[in-house]
Amino acid sequence: MACFRTLYLCLFLLISVLVAPIDHVYGTLGIVGATSTQQYSDMSKLREEIEGRGSFTFFAPSNEAWEQLSSEIHRNLVDNVNIELYNALHHHMVNKRMLTKDLKNGMTLVSMYNGQKLLINHYPNGVVTVNCARVIHGNQIATNGVVHVIDRVLTPVGNTIQDFIEVEDDLSSLRAAAITSDVLDTLGRPGHYTLFAPTNEAFESLPRGILERIMGDKVASEALVKFHILNTLQCSEAIMGGAVYETLEGNTLEVGCDGETLTVNGVKMVKRKDIVTSNGVIHLIDKVLIPDSAKQVIELGGAQQTTFTDLVAQLGLASSLRPEGQYTLLAPLNGAFSDDTLQMDQRLLKTILQNHIIKVKIGLNELYNGQELETIGGKLLRVFVYRTAVCVENSCMVRGSKEGRNGFIHVFRQIIKPAEKTLHEMLRNDKRFSVFLSLVKAADLDDVLSRPGEWTLFVPTNDAFKGLTDDDKDILIRDKNALRNILLYHLTQGVFIGSGFEPGVTNILKTIQGGKLYLKTVNDTLLVNELKSRESDLMATNGVIHVIDKLLYPADLPVGNDQLLTILKKLIKYIQIKFVRDSTFKEIPLTFYSKFILYISRWV
Repeated sequence: MACFRTLYLCLFLLISVLVAPIDHVYGTLGIVGATSTQQYSDMSKLREEIEGRGSFTFFAPSNEAWEQLSSEIHRNLVDNVNIELYNALHHHMVNKRMLTKDLKNGMTLVSMYNGQKLLINHYPNGVVTVNCARVIHGNQIATNGVVHVIDRVLTPVGNTIQDFIEVEDDLSSLRAAAITSDVLDTLGRPGHYTLFAPTNEAFESLPRGILERIMGDKVASEALVKFHILNTLQCSEAIMGGAVYETLEGNTLEVGCDGETLTVNGVKMVKRKDIVTSNGVIHLIDKVLIPDSAKQVIELGGAQQTTFTDLVAQLGLASSLRPEGQYTLLAPLNGAFSDDTLQMDQRLLKTILQNHIIKVKIGLNELYNGQELETIGGKLLRVFVYRTAVCVENSCMVRGSKEGRNGFIHVFRQIIKPAEKTLHEMLRNDKRFSVFLSLVKAADLDDVLSRPGEWTLFVPTNDAFKGLTDDDKDILIRDKNALRNILLYHLTQGVFIGSGFEPGVTNILKTIQGGKLYLKTVNDTLLVNELKSRESDLMATNGVIHVIDKLLYPADLPVGNDQLLTILKKLIKYIQIKFVRDSTFKEIPLTFYSKFILYISRWV
């Protein structure tokens, strides 16, 4: 044990010898390897000051940072060490000790040269910058202060971002836009801004018509200029990966890096970075960023809506969308346009497209159930709002709504087809439903399907009645209460689009008969009481039809007649029908129009 204690004491003494006491700022410059800064401090007579009494923070450029200076600037400093070099070094100093924990994001320090500002940023990723120079070796404590080694030489800045724009020849187009929009003065105020400044070449690369329109519209030009400005100072050294920042316009930009190059929205476009001013930093870019708010509504279409926007242009509809007008585009996805649709007569195709352009500007949060939207073709489209979906006629929205200068664009899964016929007319015009329609007429319900209203009708095709003889049909018709109970189990109040249901969720609808239907969608197929709908969302002016190939019957409704039970068993094999002798069907008067629907959801 004695040997162990001796060894421990020897190690302690050795470590104690290796840890040197702290030195003054001048000596610390040598310790941290900032020997060029130390040498220049000696040459400029700053040494005596930073060896003496006081409490300083020295942001000391590394040796590599001095080597990056242009030969002209370096020569000017060295040729006039007592003034230029001395002042330059003083610009790197603050007259108090500031550790990195004291350097708060957005802080402005006053340097020891002529009251010049030092803009401090302390980013969430731990990076600390001073006028966009990165602290690469911080918190080197000295007896009279602290040394932080930085990766570039700081130059005094007295100009604001506004001042820079006003004198930079390559930013004359940006200057004109900033003046037109009254944004230029904002860039002269105190703050910590970041400006992504498009060069003249960037503006010249824009289509002439777009540039002229934006420059002639104060609202659009203001949106464009503000879209290039962040209300935070983002130096290139602090950007490690894609980060999203809000612009003064209100939308966001994603700023990232690709090697030594900055990217904006994933595109390499930064020509020159980190031009530091007294109220922020400028990065020169070679592309103009156009926000949605400065675009015409037809320009809002994304990659998944190009078929729609191209057709609108080709068929002459784009020219009818006046810049001063207000519109809403209901844009189907590219996949919604089949080859047959694209090859149809152009006049008919133009009519279809007109059904997707609304006369007013209306956002997603302004849509409500039962609302009617008038198209430029004069058609009225109905809006249906569900728990997790908003639909117009037979088509439901997907993500991707955008607001432009003169309208909104909303994205839809399918081509929207305005309803032209009533439920009764649709049944009458489709031979697949002749048996069901004949039963509807026998039950005196055909008038119900002809009147205005909002109904969802599940219609069995003639295949559902295979094996039904004329005698069987007569028996069904004779018992009108039974027939009405069966038929009205296929009818609910309210319009329910198949794609409006949340996938995998069972929706319970109360029918006019009083029983319940259980609906859900699985793999884009609508199931009714677990029976597949062969065709869904056939829109009528007073409702919607979902086609099924079996007759529906409420499982809890007993039959009290042997003949009727035999007929129903012939048609319905997917459930066990209850038999209670002499039980009768309730009478359902035609006053049921006023009944309301119960809509409940539960997870499967």
